[in-house]
Amino acid sequence: MNYRHAFHAGNFADVFKHALLARALVHLAAKPTPLLYLDTHAGRGSYDLSADAPSRTLEWRFGLARACAALETAPPEVARLLVPWRDAVGALDADGRPVAPYPGSPSLAARLLRPQDRIVACELHPEDGAALAAVLRGDRRAQVRADDGYRALGALVPPPERRGLVLVDPPFEATDEFAAMERAVLRAHRKWPTGAYLLWHPLKDRVAADALARTVLAASPKRLVRATLDVGPGEGLRATGLLTINPPFTFADEARVILPFLARAMGAPGAWTCEILADA
Repeated sequence: MNYRHAFHAGNFADVFKHALLARALVHLAAKPTPLLYLDTHAGRGSYDLSADAPSRTLEWRFGLARACAALETAPPEVARLLVPWRDAVGALDADGRPVAPYPGSPSLAARLLRPQDRIVACELHPEDGAALAAVLRGDRRAQVRADDGYRALGALVPPPERRGLVLVDPPFEATDEFAAMERAVLRAHRKWPTGAYLLWHPLKDRVAADALARTVLAASPKRLVRATLDVGPGEGLRATGLLTINPPFTFADEARVILPFLARAMGAPGAWTCEILADA
């Protein structure tokens, strides 16, 4: 409960996660039928990067600011794929910080989804949950739940829409977080095998990350893609991953365009991978 994403908003892992999340949502929203977006650990919804918490760490300078600066001279295909994410971030000040509040994953989804879609955002921290409710207030598509995201995931799938995407983005403070994520996602996948699931995780414990991928693969998803980004040596978190169940067919190809760009923009040096583990 003492993890606060505000300290890390806009860092390299956020850019990685949001850029790929945006691509998945864009493709899912291309079909006219409605869908559900479920965010199990939604945070505050948006962040003022000039506030105290992000100003203490300044992680956004080495993530968001570097990526946006590099986009100014990016190859056309990279720029095209990152338009949905970059437009959501909006105008920047002279320091490379968003003029408007920086969008977290629920705000990003709200900007990309359509009137017929539905958003459920879960946040257990009382202060962050209240901030999230304020951000999404007035959006008739959105419901904010003061609930454990894993419990909500089990209760809310399969959704009546039968289409949708779940972002599982926990704080990874608990020592058993990989196990908790695995249990919740496998239970949900058994109930809703056609849903798309994006599982974010740090890459400090690569053994645990590899074990998660093997266990999910054993559940026989139709498609399974694993992407990673490593920004090189330094203090704190330096590598991150996204394990994606049933992503759009274009997801891996697009990730292989986006990730080398992000690795160059934010890494010193940076490295990336994108593996298709299953494609039925």
